[in-house]
Amino acid sequence: MTATALSIAGSDPSGGAGIQADHKTFASHGVYGCSVITACTAQNTRGVEAVEILPASFVRQQLQTLRDDVAISAAKTGMLATAAIIDAVVEHLHSQPLPQLVVDPVMVATSGHRLLDQSAEDALRQHLLPLAQVITPNLPEIGVLLRTPPPQTIDDMRACAHALWQLSGAAVYLKGGHGQGDDNDALVDIFFDGQAMTVFTYPRIATRNTHGTGCSLAAAITAQLARAVPLPDAVAKARAWMQQAITAGVALHIGRGNGPIDHRV
Repeated sequence: MTATALSIAGSDPSGGAGIQADHKTFASHGVYGCSVITACTAQNTRGVEAVEILPASFVRQQLQTLRDDVAISAAKTGMLATAAIIDAVVEHLHSQPLPQLVVDPVMVATSGHRLLDQSAEDALRQHLLPLAQVITPNLPEIGVLLRTPPPQTIDDMRACAHALWQLSGAAVYLKGGHGQGDDNDALVDIFFDGQAMTVFTYPRIATRNTHGTGCSLAAAITAQLARAVPLPDAVAKARAWMQQAITAGVALHIGRGNGPIDHRV
């Protein structure tokens, strides 16, 4: 059967993040991509200017119609926007569980524009996270999920990854790109699956073209899971691909702000 990945997320007209980035990532990993759109944004490489959220009932209908026809190998959630949409997704997943679910808890754009209603945080924390196989927060997001300050050091990151695993029961891939960590020249990510704590360290690349890295990394993990790669190997392969995509993206000249990575690697 053809490996098929699903993204449940918002749209980014600039193509660097959201549904568009997820589909580019799926294709790069040799996986057929499907999508359920939760919101439309007016954004470019310089930031998000406006968001139009789709009705939860229509998100539910997209999901049901798709799954009445297409077998999904793995799925990810991105921007879910409201408690009503989260509840619709959770209700669907209880009635028709997905084999492997990656939850990227998209909350705030780098520009500062809020992408998740504050009232939806509890719904995400209490109802969606326990359905995930792996959660992929960045440093600010894990602080919101745990109701603590964002981690500042690698030891803080380890402790937060363990705490989120305890809260959700899901593996945690904590993205460290927003922090300085213990070495300003290194990017450090933490993966914890309840048994082993793995530290991924890569050189920090001097580039502004990092728009959509969080979406794309979660999509890469999803694509690897869709191809039946075990989770520890899936995250390692996805992170190695991300480093290549960031490196190749240095040569891209898209827009006048923070440009995208190069998904074509």
